Amino acid sequence: MNEAFIDIATRWWSSLGGAAASLTRIVLIVLVAWLLVVVLQRVVGTLRERIASRLDDREAAKRAQTLDRVFRYLIVVVVSLVAGMLVLGEVGVSVAPILGAAGVVGLAVGFGAQSLVKDYFAGFFLLLENQIRQGDVVKIGDHAGMVEVVTLRYVQLRDYDGNVHYVPNGYINTVVNMTRDFSHAVMDIRVAFRENVEDVMAVMRDVAAQLRADPAFSPRILADMEIAGVDNWAESALIIRCRFRTLPLEQWGIKREYLRRLKAAFDAQGIQIPVPHLMVYPGQDREGAVPPLGTARAAPQS
Repeated sequence: MNEAFIDIATRWWSSLGGAAASLTRIVLIVLVAWLLVVVLQRVVGTLRERIASRLDDREAAKRAQTLDRVFRYLIVVVVSLVAGMLVLGEVGVSVAPILGAAGVVGLAVGFGAQSLVKDYFAGFFLLLENQIRQGDVVKIGDHAGMVEVVTLRYVQLRDYDGNVHYVPNGYINTVVNMTRDFSHAVMDIRVAFRENVEDVMAVMRDVAAQLRADPAFSPRILADMEIAGVDNWAESALIIRCRFRTLPLEQWGIKREYLRRLKAAFDAQGIQIPVPHLMVYPGQDREGAVPPLGTARAAPQS
């Protein structure tokens, strides 16, 4: 009887000791995982602060902060998964079947949410490569407007009419950024065929010089106006192409002001801004004479 009791007590103490050892290892795993998350996140935060301190661009600093949040989230997910599998192993749960089931479930979820995963991957590289920043004016496919929000999931644009467009990052194939570093105010000036091209260009240069000398506009213009020359012959006009290099987002204001001043200068110099017109020729009769306008021709006799 005493021997049986001693044997039961020994087994109970051994199992209790094994449970205590497993519990101790679980606590150590959780503690190490927590310390690892804290250390890695602190390292990422330190790197982000150093990078941001070297960046003069406020939007680039925001992009670094966004990437910092992404890396922090990935650290928590990866470390938590590894720690969870180790804890399950200590409890006695076989991890192999769980990994197999997780693989099957992950494959099914991957097929169902592949567009979502594509959006996140595209958004990550969109931020990493600094293709779009908040405040830029861009054209993405059929959508154009000012960038208000850039996330890993989508880009939010607001157009001139105030409409908000949400473009998933996975559907972005090309990005046209109209406000990166500098912009160009491109204008096609139409004048009548009768005008002397050199005189017209001289008036254009004078107006451009006056505009750049204006204190209200000179800080926005980065260089003198460039005149490419006669770009095309339209049906009723010569088209002279020119452009200003401006600060980002200033090209439209500079273009409107220059066209306003150029219209006044053309009026003062008597330079004609053409409008579509039609010249009617009545034709000739058999003798080569031109009948007067309003004269009806006799229909041919059969």
